[in-house]
Amino acid sequence: MNKPTSPRPPEAIPQRRLCLAADLEQYSRLDTRTQSMVQSDLVRLLDEAATLTGLDRTAWARQPQGDQEFAVLPEATPEAAVLGPFVHHLAACLGARNTRPPTPRVRIRLAVDTGVATDAALGHAGPAPVAVARYVNAPQLKVVLSAIPAADLAVIVSDRLYQDVVRSGHPGLDAAQYVRAHVRVKEFGGYGWILVPGHAPDQVRLSIEDVHRPLPSPDASVTSRTTLSQHVRQGVAIGRDVSGGLNVGLPAPPTVAGPWRV
Repeated sequence: MNKPTSPRPPEAIPQRRLCLAADLEQYSRLDTRTQSMVQSDLVRLLDEAATLTGLDRTAWARQPQGDQEFAVLPEATPEAAVLGPFVHHLAACLGARNTRPPTPRVRIRLAVDTGVATDAALGHAGPAPVAVARYVNAPQLKVVLSAIPAADLAVIVSDRLYQDVVRSGHPGLDAAQYVRAHVRVKEFGGYGWILVPGHAPDQVRLSIEDVHRPLPSPDASVTSRTTLSQHVRQGVAIGRDVSGGLNVGLPAPPTVAGPWRV
């Protein structure tokens, strides 16, 4: 008689978690000794900002990545505390650190999103970790730090967090200070909202207005259009593949033979 098999334990239900990524700007330009030093500074700055905010960094599931730290925060973490006081304290700690010569200046890009995040063999899996990795490398975020030399910190939050938390009127969160950006990195596309603490949103808006504008809708009306054709000469076109000669452009008029040809 076969022994009854015990039922498999149910898989854990994926939970929505707050995800955060902090990346050092222009890290690759530093020498090895300086890279090691600024890595330590990044961890210390995040520790200090979390402590001042009342967040327990030891409970963060942290995934170091050289010049970047990715972290999944505990389920009970208040999102408004991260977007408000934590960002404020991080900017203040970073500014204080950069006033101490002769240490090299540290500038940080910070991205925050919320969504499904689960443990995986190489760290974490889920849409939120992927989105945060794309947001922190958004061209607009990099352009902002380049265009505003006085800025030490540039923050981008997902549209979901902006709509659910920033616009809710929490103390310390001013929706008017954020600038919307359409982010396209690899296969990811979505809207994010950029904040540069201590700098007016107009400065941010001017620096990113021409970076990766959203593509027009395919249903949008077009006033004029010149249609190019694929004109096959001495060949066969099958789908998008052509065997034989190929002219790309407007079709050439046929050559007409006869005594009236000039």
